[in-house]
Amino acid sequence: MAKAASQIEMPVGVIVRKKPGITRWARWSWRAIAVLPGAGPAVWQELRREGDAVEYHAATLPLTLWADETEAYMVNLSDGQPSLYLVLRDELKGDVPLNAVLITASPFEGQDYADTGEEIVEKIPMTEGLIAWVRDFALKHHKDEVFIKRRRDKKRTDLVEDGKGDPRIRQASDVYRAPRRLVQ
Repeated sequence: MAKAASQIEMPVGVIVRKKPGITRWARWSWRAIAVLPGAGPAVWQELRREGDAVEYHAATLPLTLWADETEAYMVNLSDGQPSLYLVLRDELKGDVPLNAVLITASPFEGQDYADTGEEIVEKIPMTEGLIAWVRDFALKHHKDEVFIKRRRDKKRTDLVEDGKGDPRIRQASDVYRAPRRLVQ
C-alpha cells in the first residue's frame, strides 16, 4: 500500500496592480488581484496598462499544501470566498518594487505574517480549480482531533492558603499589598 504524500506543490503566478495613490504620502497603491495556477517563471513582467494603472505578473511562487495544516485549509474553504494569502516585503532591491516572499492557503499562516507588521499580506480570491485542488487534498489528509475535557483534581479549595501574599503584612484583608516602611 502506497503512503499518501504529506505535501504537494503547485507553481502559482501572482498578478499585482499598481495605481496612483490617493494621498500625497503614498505615491503608488499596490494590490494583489489574481493568481495564475501553473504559471511559468516571471519577475515583474508587465501584462496590461490602462492609463496610469499597470498590472504585472509579479512572481511565480510555489503553493505548498501540508498534511499537518488541513484544519487551516478547511477553515479557509468554509469562508465565503476561499483565498490565498500573498506575503510581500518592501525591500528596495534593484528594480523590483516589492519582493513576493510566500503564497499560502492557510489563513493562520497569513495572520502570523500580518501580525509582525513588517510584511504586506494580501488576500487573493482562489480560482475554482484551486478551490477543488485544496479541498481534495484537505479531505484526503484531514483527521479530526478528539476533544478531551480536562478533569479537575480533587484538591479541596476551602482550606487555608499558605504562602499567599507577603508574610510581613499583618492585615488579613489585603495580602497582595506591598509592605510599607515605618517612618519614625
